[in-house]
Amino acid sequence: MQSPAALTDLFRARGLKVTPQRQRIFAVLDGSDVHPTAEAVFAAARATMPTLSLKTVYQTLNDLASMGEIQLLDLGTGSTRFDPNIAPHHHLVCSTCGKVRDVDATFADLTVPSGHWPGFTITGADVVFRGTCDTCCIDSLPASCGSRKFAAPTGEPDRLRSSEHARQREPAIHGRACASDLPINKETHG
Repeated sequence: MQSPAALTDLFRARGLKVTPQRQRIFAVLDGSDVHPTAEAVFAAARATMPTLSLKTVYQTLNDLASMGEIQLLDLGTGSTRFDPNIAPHHHLVCSTCGKVRDVDATFADLTVPSGHWPGFTITGADVVFRGTCDTCCIDSLPASCGSRKFAAPTGEPDRLRSSEHARQREPAIHGRACASDLPINKETHG
């Protein structure tokens, strides 16, 4: 996603109103690496701008998505998420708390077997890994956490902001990653 100043210019160039409320939404999303819901953006922006309406948030997010500045995501968490990262990537989703992280991986051998839909042209693929994040594993100590078929990649940054955690019932992680949190092996999947 572009900077708030660039988004302001883009909205003006397209004949869209640039209000203080929209600029506040741009600022909330600027540099974000979380996948907020419209309600989370609303709560964050409204904290410093009480005149903001949820309708304005939805309209602005949909305008940004139609311009290709953010992605709309349906990851099965119950709410549409908005992703400021428009570069090709995949996602990790915690089935317990709904936390979402970006994962940069390539799957060169990912194909659809022939005959499944004759004449269908594939233009892209989105991979969503589901599992239990390290925080939920620690909180509940389930037997299924701790050992996974795949090893965690090393050096994977903690890409969530603690301010977003409170809005999405997601506790801070403090840089920890366990095999149950990141179920791919970077050495074999890029």
